[in-house]
Amino acid sequence: MNSEESANEPVAVVKSGASPPPSPARRRHQRPPKLIERISHERRVLLTALCAGVPAIITALALLVTGDYTPKVFWTLSALMVCCWLGFSFAAQGRVVRPLQTVSNLLAALREGDYSFRARTTGRTDDALGDVIREINALGETLREQRMGALEATALLRSVMSEIDVAVFAFDREERLRLVNRAGARLLARPAETLLGRKATELELAECLKVRDDETAHTLNQIFPGDGGNRKSWGVRHSFFRERGVPHHLLVLSDLSGPLREEERRAWQRLVRVLGHELNNSLAPIKSIAGSLAGLLTRQPQPSDWREDMERGLTVVATRAESLSRFVESYSRLAKLPPPRPTAIEVGTLLRRVVGLETRLDVEIESAAGGEATIQADGDQLEQLLINLVRNAVDAALVAGGGVRAGWNRNGHHLEIWIADEGLGIANPANLFVPFFTTKPGGSGIGLALCRQIAEAHGGTLTLENRKGQSGCEARLRLPL
Repeated sequence: MNSEESANEPVAVVKSGASPPPSPARRRHQRPPKLIERISHERRVLLTALCAGVPAIITALALLVTGDYTPKVFWTLSALMVCCWLGFSFAAQGRVVRPLQTVSNLLAALREGDYSFRARTTGRTDDALGDVIREINALGETLREQRMGALEATALLRSVMSEIDVAVFAFDREERLRLVNRAGARLLARPAETLLGRKATELELAECLKVRDDETAHTLNQIFPGDGGNRKSWGVRHSFFRERGVPHHLLVLSDLSGPLREEERRAWQRLVRVLGHELNNSLAPIKSIAGSLAGLLTRQPQPSDWREDMERGLTVVATRAESLSRFVESYSRLAKLPPPRPTAIEVGTLLRRVVGLETRLDVEIESAAGGEATIQADGDQLEQLLINLVRNAVDAALVAGGGVRAGWNRNGHHLEIWIADEGLGIANPANLFVPFFTTKPGGSGIGLALCRQIAEAHGGTLTLENRKGQSGCEARLRLPL
């Protein structure tokens, strides 16, 4: 960019939100611009310097005319004064214009994205022009650092997008593909260069763009060309972003088939481990006693109390068989929990009814500050959940000789029902919700697992924690209002 040419051209400043230019008819009736407005800034500076020296020149010429000087001296002094006058005027013009041209060149370089230009400055702190140059230099350095950071962040983002095993697509508002990563191109079985510019309908991604823009992941079963013709489960996330003020679609597809199969495998392993443990616990004594009874029957001569031994052995076998039957029935209850049927439930009434069923200990109910609360829930399932929590709390309180309190309160858009006991607390909180894990003699180990399953089926959560600064623990059920 030629700084002298740009400095000689007039600059028009247009404010944002200004009215549109007048029509030709209006322009004919407008006043022509003033002469001073048609003169460039450099010439205005030069005219100002010349006008500033006119009084001195006129005074000097008047003195020369009235003085007793020879013509040679007169013309010599006159020419010298005029030359000095013009020289100083042009020098003043240069002193004003050249720094402005330097500033213009620096700003033009910044506008072009070249942040390496710097202007030399003096070390003086009382120089206003030097302050401007220093600020522009600092601005250039800041922009350079920001651009380097943006380039590094962009390079990192591109590397991450190309390496992650998640398909990422970006569509414009006309649903034309503008960006795709390596996993996305592999999913569609085409090079990225041939995919850009195509519409979502051509790429069979139109259904994915219809997914609601929220924070939850949606599941879609679809066949893509890069899957080898296999129908898989895909996690779909759809959101929006803006580029240069224009909204764009961001679509992220992740293969859920692998994680689902892995989770299914782990679930089977847990199930087999639990079933094997319980079956061994029941079959081992049965096998041992059956062998003892068989030996007793074949012994000759038989002892006089063989009938009593036989009855005791058969009683043990029946007891273990009954325990195994209870285990299978408990597991069936846990595995076949029906979906909730929500109805309007008054929490205070339900909690008082559940507490009234407990006869071993008086449970204190603390009413909420906001009074009664009504939620949509399955009354039978919620009652079963609260019965289990109250019974566990009373069991813990009776061991330590403490009490039990229960209540509810609103917390934003949720309702929290809490039950606090003054027992010994939780010794092993990691296994609280593990099915069939129990520390109670004769316990089934499915109570808390069933409670959590009921809470999650209602869109809520269930937590059990030791009370801080006090003995015992607190169960807290959080349900949406």
